[in-house]
Amino acid sequence: MNNVMRKLLLITLALGFAVPAQADIQVPPGSKYNSTRKLGRAVSNILYGVIEIPEQIVRKNDSGGRQVGWSYGVADGTRRSFKRVGYGFYELLTFYSPTFHGTFKPPYTRCGADNRIEMNPRDGLSEFPPELGAESYFSHSRTQKW
Repeated sequence: MNNVMRKLLLITLALGFAVPAQADIQVPPGSKYNSTRKLGRAVSNILYGVIEIPEQIVRKNDSGGRQVGWSYGVADGTRRSFKRVGYGFYELLTFYSPTFHGTFKPPYTRCGADNRIEMNPRDGLSEFPPELGAESYFSHSRTQKW
């Protein structure tokens, strides 16, 4: 009987160590979107949504000239600013519940084949407001080591 118990114990231990080795350790695709990120997105859109106006002035100025930047850039920036602040208040009121297709992803949509604006920040809203000046979303920098 002891011999049978030892064999069962060894088989159980062997299977116990083998099963976790085959487990899938990848993170689910939607795990980075949670209620805390949604709350942060809401606060940043409310506080910094106005930055869309100078951002669009600069972008339209680069693509079409000063007159385009100061006319169409102001109008487009104001529209985008109101849209971003509106989404900010919406997400602030609903940050605790998954509202966009049962997830906490941003609800920004646009007309076109690809209904996700976060994939195309050039002509749509990105997840967070733009930064003026230094662009800190780069993970590297060019520093001189002496």
